[in-house]
Amino acid sequence: MAIGMIITVSLLGIAIVMLVWFAFRLHKQVKSEKQLRSEAEESKQQIIVEQERNRQLKQEMTSNIAHELKTPVSSIRGYLEILLGDKPVDDEQRHYFLERCYSQTLRLSDLINDVSLINKLEESHELFPLESINVRMLAEEAIVELATSAEQHNITILDKLPESMTVTGNSMLVYSIFRNLIENAIVHAGDNITVGIDCYQPDDENFYYLHLYDTGNGVDNEYLPRLFDRFLRIDKGRSRKKGGTGLGLSIVKHAVLFHGGDIYVKNREGGGLEFFFSLKKPSH
Repeated sequence: MAIGMIITVSLLGIAIVMLVWFAFRLHKQVKSEKQLRSEAEESKQQIIVEQERNRQLKQEMTSNIAHELKTPVSSIRGYLEILLGDKPVDDEQRHYFLERCYSQTLRLSDLINDVSLINKLEESHELFPLESINVRMLAEEAIVELATSAEQHNITILDKLPESMTVTGNSMLVYSIFRNLIENAIVHAGDNITVGIDCYQPDDENFYYLHLYDTGNGVDNEYLPRLFDRFLRIDKGRSRKKGGTGLGLSIVKHAVLFHGGDIYVKNREGGGLEFFFSLKKPSH
């Protein structure tokens, strides 16, 4: 009888343990399903937020493009209306108006090209062929291209990049990094300044770390986080001169990211801006 009781109690204990175990597993499964549903809902919300953000960015860019197009188109229309109007226009005025029309068409062409380039960088990386390229050669090409403009503002450009800097990338995009950064300094940093380019941490195994600076006007710190935004207009600090499309620094950021690097900017101690960016070295 005692043995039977012991067996019964043991079986009951085993049953209780099994019930507790099954209850625990069921609770864990329910919790896991709730967690999965929660994660799925969170992922769905993130997708919705990202879609809304992309929609707003596209809407903002469309609005900005329309705004940027309005000025040159209005100027061209105004000049042509004068030329085609009833009042006589002498040769000197006619030549001036035609020159202004041509200048505004160049501005429109640059804007269209820059917008197209950013769209390709964001959506169609495969459209940019890759090859082994020498970084210093492309930097020097940009310096030569901008030499006349730099001389007009008494700007000295110092290139201290190593000669044997090679990356696997797109030559047009790497060239655009240096051209846009140097041109940004020429247009906005003021006259009688120096622009310098060098490479720091040259022995890093994975990246080239580059530094491009100017000794001119910096920007108010409030603008620094937005300096790579499209169509950013700064009214304080750095002088605001007309020209450019407002997309140059945005193109720089996209081009750096395309080459596996990153970029940031800060005000330089003593005056000016300095950009720090990286380009991924070729895989061995």
